[in-house]
Amino acid sequence: MKTQIAATVLIAALSGTAIPAWADPAERRVAVEQGVTLRVIEAGKATARPIVFIPGWSTGADIWRAQIDRFAGKYRVIAFDPRSQGDSTKVTIGNTPEQRAADLHAVLSSLHIRRPVLVAWSQAVQDTAAYVLKYGTRDLAGIVLVDAAVSDGSKGIAERPKQAAFQFGLFGTYLIDQQAYLRGMFGAIISKPQPREMIESTVATGMKTPPSVGMSMLVADMFTLDRTAALGKIDCPVLIVAAGQSFELEQQKAEAKAMPNARFVEIDDSAHAVFIDQPERFASALSDFLGTLDAVPRR
Repeated sequence: MKTQIAATVLIAALSGTAIPAWADPAERRVAVEQGVTLRVIEAGKATARPIVFIPGWSTGADIWRAQIDRFAGKYRVIAFDPRSQGDSTKVTIGNTPEQRAADLHAVLSSLHIRRPVLVAWSQAVQDTAAYVLKYGTRDLAGIVLVDAAVSDGSKGIAERPKQAAFQFGLFGTYLIDQQAYLRGMFGAIISKPQPREMIESTVATGMKTPPSVGMSMLVADMFTLDRTAALGKIDCPVLIVAAGQSFELEQQKAEAKAMPNARFVEIDDSAHAVFIDQPERFASALSDFLGTLDAVPRR
């Protein structure tokens, strides 16, 4: 916990944001199925509009700490470690977007979260697409997809063979030396200098996922099911935030055009972890989006 608090202070200091009174959110365990509990953190106003920050692969709720601190003054803010990540239960089955979507639904039900805005980064974009395919969007106020295109499954291997080959090559590196892989990955997806303690904490979180489990997650995310049908089922407001350096930039632009209620924001001078590279600009884009939702009476 001391490491997490230190990381929070350092991230906020870097972004120029004063640490508010809720910088260390309440933490609890939420059961999502028998034998599986997720670490959930919550901050802000219990009666306000809920925002649920969902982390990407091999990360946990704390990756969102700077944004949690920003929005907890006005909103009810929730984040969690997905199954097999961070301090949530490690399992050898169910490490798929479809099961994580069911876990998300269980968290929302357990905490009585109504009409949330889901903010999904990277792997969590697949989880959100799976959620929409299973549960629809009737109970969602809005969706924010952060720098990832919805997977088209195994057919993407044929359509983008070089990209697929590159990814499978990385799997081998990850299995051989997980820590080296994670350091290289975070060095690539975060392009702005960060405090050493923040990077060490993030790598340590990634090391909590067994490598064989982590690899199965990546395969399930990118190369199994085609989840693009979710795009046609999303009828709530959507914000797509893409990093200027994203290799999926054109796919994300196309997805925004495919959804009638979507707006697209590209943040240049940023790598994949756009909310860390450009925290002010990301927060501004999210705040503007939330403002449009707040102008509409809540159901």
